[in-house]
Amino acid sequence: METVYKMSAGWSWVLNALYIPLSICSIGVSGGLVQPCGHIIPESPVLTLGSNFTALCILNESCLDLGNMHANQIIWKIKNSVVPKEQYRVINRTVSSVTFNDTSTLATPLMCNILADGQIEQNIYGIPVLLGLPPQKPENLSCIVHQMSKNKFVMTCTWNPGRETFLDTYFYLKSQWPRETLDDCIPPPGVNNSCIIFNVQFFVNLEVWVEAKNALGKAESEHIIFDPVDIVKPLPPHNIMVSSGELPTGLKLSWENQVTAVEMELKFNIRYRISDSPEWMEIPHEDTATHRNSFTVQSLRPYTEYVFSLRCMKKDGMGYWSDWSEEKSGVTAEAKPSKGPPLWRKFGTSYSPNSWTVHLMWKELDRSEANGIILRYEVTVRTRPPLSRQPEKYSVNSTSLTLNLTNGTHDVTLTAYNRIGGSPPSFLLIPATNSKAAVKDLKAFPKDGKLWVEWTAPKNVVKYIIEWCMLSDASNCTKEWQQEPDTSQGTFLKGDIKPLKCYMVTVHPLYTNGQGNGQSTKAYLQQSVPAKGPTVQTQKVGKTEAVLVWKPLTVDEQNGFIRYYTILYRTISGNETGNKVVRVDPSKTEYTLSSLSSDTLYSVKMEAYTDEGGTSGPVFTFTTQKFGKGEIEAIVVPVCLAFLLTVLLGVLFCFNKRDLIKKHIWPNVPDPSKSNIAQWSPQTPAKHNFSSKDQMYPEGNFTDVSVVEIEADDKKSFSEQDLKHFNFPKKEKNISEGHSSGIGGSSGMSSLRQSVSDSDENETTQNTSSTVQYSTVILNGYRDQLPSVQVFSRSESTQPLLDSEEKSEDNAEGCDSGTPRQQYFKQNCSQDETNTDGSRFERAKQVTPPVNEEDFVGLAQVQMSAQSSQQHGCGPEKNKHESALVNVLSPSTEGQILRLETAGVNTATVDDIPKSYMPQTVRPGGYMPQ
Repeated sequence: METVYKMSAGWSWVLNALYIPLSICSIGVSGGLVQPCGHIIPESPVLTLGSNFTALCILNESCLDLGNMHANQIIWKIKNSVVPKEQYRVINRTVSSVTFNDTSTLATPLMCNILADGQIEQNIYGIPVLLGLPPQKPENLSCIVHQMSKNKFVMTCTWNPGRETFLDTYFYLKSQWPRETLDDCIPPPGVNNSCIIFNVQFFVNLEVWVEAKNALGKAESEHIIFDPVDIVKPLPPHNIMVSSGELPTGLKLSWENQVTAVEMELKFNIRYRISDSPEWMEIPHEDTATHRNSFTVQSLRPYTEYVFSLRCMKKDGMGYWSDWSEEKSGVTAEAKPSKGPPLWRKFGTSYSPNSWTVHLMWKELDRSEANGIILRYEVTVRTRPPLSRQPEKYSVNSTSLTLNLTNGTHDVTLTAYNRIGGSPPSFLLIPATNSKAAVKDLKAFPKDGKLWVEWTAPKNVVKYIIEWCMLSDASNCTKEWQQEPDTSQGTFLKGDIKPLKCYMVTVHPLYTNGQGNGQSTKAYLQQSVPAKGPTVQTQKVGKTEAVLVWKPLTVDEQNGFIRYYTILYRTISGNETGNKVVRVDPSKTEYTLSSLSSDTLYSVKMEAYTDEGGTSGPVFTFTTQKFGKGEIEAIVVPVCLAFLLTVLLGVLFCFNKRDLIKKHIWPNVPDPSKSNIAQWSPQTPAKHNFSSKDQMYPEGNFTDVSVVEIEADDKKSFSEQDLKHFNFPKKEKNISEGHSSGIGGSSGMSSLRQSVSDSDENETTQNTSSTVQYSTVILNGYRDQLPSVQVFSRSESTQPLLDSEEKSEDNAEGCDSGTPRQQYFKQNCSQDETNTDGSRFERAKQVTPPVNEEDFVGLAQVQMSAQSSQQHGCGPEKNKHESALVNVLSPSTEGQILRLETAGVNTATVDDIPKSYMPQTVRPGGYMPQ
């Protein structure tokens, strides 16, 4: 709000002209001018902020009658705001006043309006109002004389003008000599706190003060009295020269002063620094407290570049220091090197019992230590007893030397030479072993933006060698080193130490007679979160546990010391959403998760943490097994054992019941095509080969053959006496009749063949119209076992049948007609024999396909041939014949089978067969001669 009141008095006439309106109640005058009907007193007030103020609005008498106006109709306004009527006061008919208790609420312009006829508000008069503060007393008046050139000085005085007045305030710098008043110094426009006096006189006292003035009042500062020569700020020395003297530790400075000693005497301040250092050093003030134009600086380093700068002031300390002069540099002279180069060694990888390779290396001396240009190095190697020998010296221009030394202790000295001379020698003892004490409590950590190394020092140490190298997967650890004195127990590494890199720091203590083992530690200048997290995998997954494995992060990925790992795992089936967290020591590379759910899918990830935070690795999923270790074996093994036991019992059962199983499943059946009868010769006792069956059997071929297998387990063996009981029928008819009788009338024989051998039903029916039907009884052992019965056979003769055979046909009147052979086996002529024969032939139906010829090797064969007849009797011959068959069919030993092969012929008794047809014993050849 104060800005509203900050108005310049020069604009008051403009505001006055703007806010003097013409009165509507005016009278005409000559010339047609319009005069106002009132005015405000005071006309243009300048008010102090916060003071009281009263204004009067006076109406002209000439306007009262014309406009019918009265003072109680006056309205006061500030800008566009109406002043509350509580502040009004009607003095009389023509005067109204308004009062403001605090002018800080007052604004400009202040207007007087009136309500005319018709309640129309008309402006009578308006005035501008200026609000502000009177000036304060200026404070802190001070003056300084500046030297502009060698003979020109100006004086500048400054002061504190005080608070803002919001009015036009003017300042005047007044001065006077004791008997003369000088012209006022008026600051330039816009400046109210300083002024410059150009006419300065030395050696005379000058009185100076400041006066401030505005519309509300004026103020005056304190008066100060001084001699201008005592407040001079001179110009700095110039034309500085730096030259080296005879001594390598001093430089001579010379300059020109810009103030004459007649005007004032000066004192100086000299500062200097090494050219590559930002730190300044100063010459003691007492050494330069007299007026001069040169000075020699001592105690400098040889062959070192220094930068110098000077300033000056009045000798008695009155006045001000000049600015610093321009900088000037110079180099001190050369001197012998102040110390020997730092020396260290590195042993080669090759080693032999008598010698080893040693790489000597040293650092270049600092410029402050070299005291000149190093021209060469001299290395001396001395071997200690018992291998004492002449010292060996080497002159080297580089900073390394490789030596092949014998296995022992050697003293190595190194001297650096410049143009002035050589440095003190550097010593290094190369022992066979490190047998001395090592440093303790070695630590390395960042400090003040550098890597600080500290340790606990052992006794009698000559110096320390500190080695360090940056560990990285991409490059080898290139070692850097530095030397520290014996008094040091901590130092900063002087190399280029990078953040987020791991450094291996090693400290070696050196003694006069040996050296200690190096102690190492790792350190980071700055750490961060790991670049990546570990990649976890499963090594083994069980039912309720899983073995997790991971590879440690590489050195470049760690970005700091790995403090610990965290394993976060959870199921992803939707039933559980929270992660389970396990904290793992950083030295481990595997961990076993336990108490897991079986047959469940899990997700797992790992986080690696440094001091600055952690980073997660990729997510890995695995599924636990449904069965635990040993559960499947516990199920499978009993099942397998039970199966094996069942199989074993089944095999044992089958082996024990092999006869029964073979009888029901695969009984032995001879192969007729491989039968010995096909190769039997009736004329010779030996085996004959025939070209065709027509030669062997001129009368015809075998047609119907039936095989009856009879077990011989509990029956007696056959013998020749048993065969004598057979009665063979005599042939009463010719051969052709017998053939036709066997074919046409022996339907019972065909029935018997079909009932005995079902396996032959698919064979082609042979024509038997002209063949003699045979019947063969074969005694065979079970599974090629030799039978215990004698073997008989009958000759294949075509002679007519005997009379006894014809008689046998006549004796068949008491038996049933039909199939003679079937009637023979089934007719109940003798109850015991019939039952026995019937059971045997029923079993013979279960015949399998013929077996090989080898199954019949060594078996007895009995062949019987007879002509079939139409009828069979039940006389004594027949009964005798059947009883003989019963005896023949009776098994003699266990496992032997008696087979009866019939070819459609009737069985005859033995008595009815002629002697030439009596059965004979079969020779081993398989045939029986006639």
